[in-house]
Amino acid sequence: MVDLRPVAYVIGRILIVLAILMLAPAIIDWRAGLENGIAFLQSAALTGVVGGALTLSTGNALGRALDTRQAYLLTAGIWFLVPFFGALPFWIGAPGLSLLYAYFEGVSGITTTGATVIYGLEELPAGMNLWRGMLNWLGGLGIAFIAMIFLPLMRVGGMQFFRTEGFDTFGKALPRATDIARQLLVIYVGLTVICIAVYSAIGMSALDAVVGGFATIATGGFFPADVSFEKYSGAGEYFGALFMVLGSLPYIRYVQLVNGQAGPLWQDSQLRAYLRWLAYAVVSVTVWQMWTTGSSLEPTFRQALFNLSSIMSSTGFFSGSFPTWGGFMLVVAFVIGVIGACSGSSAAGLSVFRVQLVIAVLKREIRRIANPSAVDPIRYEGRAVEEDVLNALILFVSSFVLLLGIFTVSITLLGVDSVSALFAVWTTLGNVGYGFGPLVERTGTFIDFPPGAIAIMALCMILGRLGLLAILVMVLPSFWRR
Repeated sequence: MVDLRPVAYVIGRILIVLAILMLAPAIIDWRAGLENGIAFLQSAALTGVVGGALTLSTGNALGRALDTRQAYLLTAGIWFLVPFFGALPFWIGAPGLSLLYAYFEGVSGITTTGATVIYGLEELPAGMNLWRGMLNWLGGLGIAFIAMIFLPLMRVGGMQFFRTEGFDTFGKALPRATDIARQLLVIYVGLTVICIAVYSAIGMSALDAVVGGFATIATGGFFPADVSFEKYSGAGEYFGALFMVLGSLPYIRYVQLVNGQAGPLWQDSQLRAYLRWLAYAVVSVTVWQMWTTGSSLEPTFRQALFNLSSIMSSTGFFSGSFPTWGGFMLVVAFVIGVIGACSGSSAAGLSVFRVQLVIAVLKREIRRIANPSAVDPIRYEGRAVEEDVLNALILFVSSFVLLLGIFTVSITLLGVDSVSALFAVWTTLGNVGYGFGPLVERTGTFIDFPPGAIAIMALCMILGRLGLLAILVMVLPSFWRR
C-alpha cells in the first residue's frame, strides 16, 4: 500500500502558496472597483482551506523521503489538482466559464500550453489577465525544477543522461539540488524582469508587458489580447522571438554560465541543433511565401521568425496573417512543433535532444543492414549512450505518435473536422498552444470545440507536459504492488 501522506502534504503546501498568490489579482480588481476581486477572494479561501486541511492532516509524514512511486504520484497530483484550483477564478468570476472549460484554461496555463477557450480577453478584468500570466509563469518555473531535479531520478525519456552528464561540473546532482534550484530561481526571475523591461521600453502597456513577460519566459503563450502579439508588430515580434528562444534553452546551461563556465553553453550540440533547425524553418517558409505570393522580405521574414519561434518553443503567441499561410507552412509548423525545443527548459514537444538520439539510432540501424556484426554504440557529444536510455527514447517517441493518432480519431468521433482535430491534439500533446483548423479560425481560440474534445485536450496537455510515461506507468498494476 502506497503511503499518500507525504504526497498530500506537499500538494497541500503548494495549494496554500497558490491561495496566497490569488490575493495579488484580487487586490488589483478590488482597487479598480470590480466585483471580480470577490471571486478571487472566494477562490483563495477555498484553495487555502483545502491546502491547510491537507497539510495539517498529513504533517506526521514529515521527515520521510519519497520513494519512486510517491514521486510519480506527487508529480501527477500536482499537474492534475493544482490546475483545478487555479481554474476556480475562471469559474467563479469573469468570464464565468463552465467548470470543464475553466479547468481547460487552468491546465493550459499551468502546463504552459497557451491554448485558450476565452474570447474577448481585452474585456476581462485586469486581475484576471494577470492571473492567466501568473499561471503560465508558475507552470514554467515548476517545469524547470522538475526537469532539472526530479525527472533525472525517474529515468524518463532520456533525462537520466543529463543526471550523469549535464550536472558533472557541479559534482553529483542530488547533493547540490538545493543550490541548483536556488540558482535556477534567480535566473528565471532575472530573465523575466529583463523581458518585462524590454517590452515596456518598446511601448507595451504595463499589463501587456507583465503578462507577456511572464508568458514569454515560461513559453506559456497567454496574452491579454485576442490578437496576441499582432498589436505590437515590428519590434515586439523581434524581441518576442528572442525571449521565446531564450526561455526554451536548457536552464542548466544558464546555471553553468553564471558560475563562470561558458563553454558548455556554446558547445551544447542540442542548443546548436535547435537554433539551426529553427533557422532552416524560418528561411524555408520565408522563401516559399515570397515565391508563391510575391510578398516583401521584411514583414514575411518577421512573421515567420516570430510565429515559428513561438511554435518550436511551444509558446503559443501568434502575429499577423501567419496562421492563414497554409500549405508548406503547415507542414513545417507541424514538424517543428512535434520536435519542440531543448530538454531541461520550460518548452515541450519531443525535444531536440530526444530527436537527435532517435536520428542517431535510425542511422545506426541502417548501417547494421550492411554490417550486422559491427559494434556501433551511439554517442552523444563524444560519450556513449546506454542502451536503456535509447530504449526509453524509442518507447517515448512511439507512445507520442500512437497517442497523437488515438486522440485525433477520438476527437473526430465527437464531430470535429479532421484538420481541427489533428492540430488540436498536436497543439495540446506537444504543449504548443498554437491553433490551426476551421474550428479555430473564427475566434483564434478553442471555445467552439465540444466538451468531450475539451476534456481530451486537457488530458493531452498534462500527458505532454509530464513526458507521457510518467502518467502511463501508473496504469500498470505492478506500479501499485510492493
